[in-house]
Amino acid sequence: MPLAEILGPDGPLARALPGYKARPQQIEMAEHVAAALQERMQLVVEAGTGTGKTFAYLVPALLSGRKVIVSTGTRALQDQLFHRDLPTICAAIGRPVRIALLKGRANYLCRHRLDMAEQQAYARGLRKEVATALPRVRAWSYTTQRGDVAELPGIGEQDPVWPWVTSTRENCLGAECPKFEECFVLAARREAQAADIVVVNHYLLMADLVLKEEGFGDLLPGADAIVIDEAHQLPDVAAQFLGYSVSTRQLATISKDVAGELLLAQQMAGKVDGALSGLDAQIAAVLAITGGPDARLEHAQWPDRLLEALNGLGARARELADAIAPLGADGQAAFKRLQERLEENADRLRSLTAEEAPGGVRWAETSARNVSAHFAPVDVASQLSSLMETQPCAWILTSATLAVGDDFSHFKRRSGLTRATTVRFASPFDFANQALMYLPKGLGEPGAPDHARNVINAALPVLEASGGRAFILFTSHRGLREGAEELYRQWGETPPFPVLIQGGASRDHLLRAFREAGNAVLLGTGSFWEGIDVKGEALSVVIIDKLPFAAPDDPLLKARLAAIREQGGNPFFDEQVPQAVIALKQGVGRLIRDETDCGVVMLCDTRLVTKGYGRQFITSLPPMRRTRALEDVQAFLREKLG
Repeated sequence: MPLAEILGPDGPLARALPGYKARPQQIEMAEHVAAALQERMQLVVEAGTGTGKTFAYLVPALLSGRKVIVSTGTRALQDQLFHRDLPTICAAIGRPVRIALLKGRANYLCRHRLDMAEQQAYARGLRKEVATALPRVRAWSYTTQRGDVAELPGIGEQDPVWPWVTSTRENCLGAECPKFEECFVLAARREAQAADIVVVNHYLLMADLVLKEEGFGDLLPGADAIVIDEAHQLPDVAAQFLGYSVSTRQLATISKDVAGELLLAQQMAGKVDGALSGLDAQIAAVLAITGGPDARLEHAQWPDRLLEALNGLGARARELADAIAPLGADGQAAFKRLQERLEENADRLRSLTAEEAPGGVRWAETSARNVSAHFAPVDVASQLSSLMETQPCAWILTSATLAVGDDFSHFKRRSGLTRATTVRFASPFDFANQALMYLPKGLGEPGAPDHARNVINAALPVLEASGGRAFILFTSHRGLREGAEELYRQWGETPPFPVLIQGGASRDHLLRAFREAGNAVLLGTGSFWEGIDVKGEALSVVIIDKLPFAAPDDPLLKARLAAIREQGGNPFFDEQVPQAVIALKQGVGRLIRDETDCGVVMLCDTRLVTKGYGRQFITSLPPMRRTRALEDVQAFLREKLG
């Protein structure tokens, strides 16, 4: 059956899904994806909200009969694809295929680390909340089939017990683990290797591309196609994987793991005790040097005392590695892996404190409880391109936000996709009637110290007209804090609508409370700009305080801008503006999620009308009516919300 029939108004999906509507953009996108799968092409697709891009790539992937890996940016979308979308399509089109969901290691119980945690709880004592949770984890370990930590009721995914009983790439023993044949990660990987469609996330995809996940086999060699949804995140995820960091917290964890393995093996410590104490003392010394308010320091700003302390940390890590080397040589795999981890961190510390770092940038982040030193490549495009070229399959990258206007050159340059075909589909929603863009007058410069307070004051009559039902999105935590203070100052302790503020609870909890209230006002930054889907009248206003330019003090951004300047480009227009346009499209995209949604986007940055580049932002957004008059906003909300 042709794609146009399957996705059409009388096709199997329309019969299977109540309220299904055929969309020409979805059918056309599916045909582009099918061609890319057939020809093993690189295809980049921007699909506006409501296009139905998920079905547009899943249907041709299922019909192709090929092995396809689908990578998403969030765990929520992973679960949606695996538990809802894929089974629905398979049932509707009558094509049963094997599908698998593969999460990161930290989502699966590690039996070996559970044994070790119980030994430590008995011999040395653990935090009460960890020790009391261990018996429940142990009881569950006897009955679970998949070992997915999300299965255990009553213990949330952020519970402090999980790091003690799950593994990471660094502490996993691989094939030398005494519990290797009972390993849940291994079982999940084997299931994924046998599946036709495997749903992963970007971090796992990069791990397989870059690290090859030794001891667990590669997923990618057998793949005929890789589909990357929420692809706008890919360059930043790649930068994390192609760089590295060392922190006092990491080394403290290794120290605890050494102590735990000694207990589990009932091994005499010998000179290991002295080396352990030396490492712990040096960790404390590093923290003592940088203790105080949170700070970010570029490498040129590192004081001599910090450089000396980090060099000392590397030396103590190497001493502990030497002390446990005989235990590893005796065939005890756990100590051999710990030795490797210590030596790897010591080598990285040596590179981080060296005079030069070719091709990358270094910085440190300090707080009272942790000091971390980082290296990241300035440009990941060439490395990403090489990684993709070594995987000769179809690459399909899609998101609602990849282009600036109709221009994909910024995303292609950052991702190394020089030979990719591009196509863009506008949202099928009627933005001209469903949404209104409000650019309030009299706000002053966005850099003014009282800008957040001015935003709130300009927002109050809009919130009154909408009956709450709003997101107020800030570009910084400082703006969020000042905005929340002003809102409470204006509304007092008994606000007319429920007020939810990022940091007051987990993101999932805040979103659930927002949906249930139906008239709440949520103030957020960062994570609330994307990956959030609130349909219906509960979200009728999105207020954005400033154009989302990246923080100018970010060392990686500074290095990228310098590299563009050296190559004769314009850093502001080649990097900063396109990145901010894509981020603004994400924030504005929270408002209209369904064809019956309606509402107001309020943009509180005068640069949209006073700067020449403001037009790039406005023309990249969906085609909404624009106004600068509050009365128009109030009338629109009265009409739409009654």
